[in-house]
This record gives sequence, structure tokens and C-alpha cells, in this order.
Amino acid sequence: MKNNPLLAFRVSVLVLIGIPFCFFILSAVTGNWLFFQFSIAPSIIAGLTGLLLARKELKKKD
Repeated sequence: MKNNPLLAFRVSVLVLIGIPFCFFILSAVTGNWLFFQFSIAPSIIAGLTGLLLARKELKKKD
């Protein structure tokens, strides 16, 4: 399978920003802000892990 660190970088940014945004909208609609509060930590962990690994591969590629 082809290694594509640029795609991994984009997906990581999407996870880092997109997931909390979706839960923000859900929380605003329902009025239950625990949805948003509990989505922050997992998205940061997943997003930053992928972001750091993708950045490392991009630097290695250049």
C-alpha cells in the first residue's frame, strides 16, 4: 500500500478541528454541553498523534 503522509496530515487536521465542531453544533442544538466537553480530549489525543507522526514522515520524505 502506498504511504501518503500528506493525506494523513489532512485527516489529522480534520479530526482535530472537525470532530469538536460537530459536537459543538450538537451541543448548541440540544443544550447539553457535556457532548462538547467530552469530545475535546479524545479529538486532541487522536489529532495531535496523527499530526505529529504525519509531520515526521513529511520531513523524512523531503
